[in-house]
Amino acid sequence: MLREDDPPARQIEKLTRINAVLIDRIERLEESRGSAWSMFQAAVALEQEVRARTRDLEQALTDLSQRNRELAVARALAEEANRSKTRFLRAASHDLLQPLSAARLFLSAFADTPLDATQTQLTERLGSAFESVEQLMHAVLDISRLDSQRIEFNRQPVPLDDLFRRLAAEYAPLAQAKGLRLRFVPTTAVVDSDPIFLRRIAQNLVSNAIKYTQQGGVVVGVRRKGALCWLAVHDTGIGIPAVDRNRIFDEFQRLAHDGATPGMGLGLSIVRRACAKLGHPLSLTSEAMRGTTFRVGLPLVGGIADSAPLPDIAPRALRGRVALVIENDPAMRHGYQVILGDRLGMVPRIAGGTAEALATMGDEPPDVILADYHLENGDTGFAAIEALRAASDRPVAAVMITAHRDPSIARGCAAMGVHLLEKPVRPPELAEILGRLLA
Repeated sequence: MLREDDPPARQIEKLTRINAVLIDRIERLEESRGSAWSMFQAAVALEQEVRARTRDLEQALTDLSQRNRELAVARALAEEANRSKTRFLRAASHDLLQPLSAARLFLSAFADTPLDATQTQLTERLGSAFESVEQLMHAVLDISRLDSQRIEFNRQPVPLDDLFRRLAAEYAPLAQAKGLRLRFVPTTAVVDSDPIFLRRIAQNLVSNAIKYTQQGGVVVGVRRKGALCWLAVHDTGIGIPAVDRNRIFDEFQRLAHDGATPGMGLGLSIVRRACAKLGHPLSLTSEAMRGTTFRVGLPLVGGIADSAPLPDIAPRALRGRVALVIENDPAMRHGYQVILGDRLGMVPRIAGGTAEALATMGDEPPDVILADYHLENGDTGFAAIEALRAASDRPVAAVMITAHRDPSIARGCAAMGVHLLEKPVRPPELAEILGRLLA
């Protein structure tokens, strides 16, 4: 501070220092004010940038929401198209399998008549052509169903010995025609699976084994390992090279392309899809020119059953037994008449619907009912079987015959204790089922 008694020089020195301090403070204040201005300008610019980026983000979210709506619409349209395709294939397969099934019945009956060499050869070729058409139709429908996201399975206990008997009746003639041994090892195993799709899996594996085996034979059996029962199909065929063991499960893939081996290369694709959907592990072992073994892991139900396998039933058990058939298609009705009456020696009674079946039955219940699922005017095989059983004074065995691959039909049959048989009807399989039911 200045003092009055300080000399002038001292006062000037002090004033100079004070002035310097003031100047320094003013400069700092100016700097500080400039820095604050810069910060203000930066804040304004940043706010503008944030607003711009917010607008961009809102636009991006709007675009994303629009794309999601478009994707949802596209997905819904695709799912509806897939359902429409499946419905169309089901309807088409029913309409196509109906005359095919009738033709098979007539062809089987014709094959039992005396034929010369040329007629026998033509009959065999016709049978092979029918088999190819049937397999292709089943394959396309199975792939369509397995690719659907809404597929339903009817899982239940499946006795493998029953499955083996049906497969033996179906494929024994094919193996015999090639001079092969086809053996199913008896088993008492009961597994948890969908009976229809498990049968399709086994059918494709056995059919494939017979196709690619030229000498020796095919053996089908089971082996328990832990909680699983492994269904194994072993053949003595050409084997599968290591480089081909992945691609054979794709569509339209075949090992042989010489035209001598029938098929479209869809069987193993169906096997892989069905096993994946059902959660059944699938494995393959093979050795070139020594054979191949496919294995499917199936969950056991209550371990191994104590009961012994059911004995084979000879067709003679059917002779004289009464079969009431409910079928609205004239060709199928005539086919049943020929097979049941002329070939199996049964007494067929034919009706077109529930009311006619009740009138045909009268006071004497039949030994067995064969009912087509899809009848006229909303009538169904379930209604016919239920009405006939209600009008009978004793339990009546029944078989539901259908071209519809619908799990609800399988569940309905299981609830009513009705055997389910898919079209086209094969006479040996029909005889085997009827023999077991009427034993």
